[in-house]
Amino acid sequence: MVSEPNGPRPTLEAVAARAGVSRATVSRVVNGGAGVRAAVQEKVRQAVTELGYVPNSAARSLVTRRTGAVAVIIAEPETRVFSDPFFGRQLRGISRELSTADTQLLLLFVEHRDDYPRIGRYLAGGHVDGALMFSLHRDDPLPGMAESAGLPTVYGGRPGWAGAECAPGAAPLLYVDTDNRDGARQAVRHLLGRGRRRIAIITGPLDQTSALDRLDGYRDALGTADPDPRLIADGAFTAGGGERAMARLLDAAPDLDAVFACSDLMANGALRTLRARGRRVPDDVAVVGYDDLEPAAWADPPLTTVRQDVEEMGRLMARLLLRRLGHGGTDAAGLAPVVTEARLVVRESG
Repeated sequence: MVSEPNGPRPTLEAVAARAGVSRATVSRVVNGGAGVRAAVQEKVRQAVTELGYVPNSAARSLVTRRTGAVAVIIAEPETRVFSDPFFGRQLRGISRELSTADTQLLLLFVEHRDDYPRIGRYLAGGHVDGALMFSLHRDDPLPGMAESAGLPTVYGGRPGWAGAECAPGAAPLLYVDTDNRDGARQAVRHLLGRGRRRIAIITGPLDQTSALDRLDGYRDALGTADPDPRLIADGAFTAGGGERAMARLLDAAPDLDAVFACSDLMANGALRTLRARGRRVPDDVAVVGYDDLEPAAWADPPLTTVRQDVEEMGRLMARLLLRRLGHGGTDAAGLAPVVTEARLVVRESG
């Protein structure tokens, strides 16, 4: 019989009595310990269900030395995170994977550089079992903070900061990324195949590896390490940045006939500027984006873009971290970074 909502809370002893086992056996089953026969585990779980027993998280953490929580740290301001569908999709994948493992997600943003000491203290304070970090920049102190705290960490994106190379014999840095360089090559080769010859690029901040890799893929496809600098502009991975970058490109190179924007948000910003300048898409200027999130199909015209499975990348990040933490008895041996495929999706804009 399940306990009344306002009645006394079922105890570990009550579960032990219902299951006909010792208190220590119940504790081992509830806290995921080994050495309990399957039949006994089933009896304990049935008693837990019947009584409506809820483990005391503070007591359980004393036994397991685990908090049951993971910090998800995005090195961007809150306004940027909630205005970019990329982050929402990645967080959805992370949240779904963690929830299946009964692990809580604690979300932290970096609004200002003054936030770093606070985040460092939190990570070192034993409040979480591990961390997921993404949208990091080259000089970001977060990886060093996690290392100093001895906190298992998985990164979103290929590490590109100082000290990212592992020492011989050390566990590899774990990260999940898409093949950004190949995705960019696909985008630009597609534009070349459509007869475009003055192809511009709107990059993200070049202190992030995703932006650098996409710029390198652009160079690969053009067959030059030194493209016309008038055809390169930074759009900061934002819609407003894409608008401004497109305006700079048109002013510097009015004869351009295509643009590869390294995110869908920037591509949508570029479309607004092209429309305001009286340029027809794709007749005058073809446009290709990157991400293939929902706004790509809603754009006017619908956006040709490079698809990366952002939600799956979030799930993979969480899965790697849970394995490194040994959740559910999983083996952490043989863990390695994951790089997912990028694929061009052709629509009407280019």
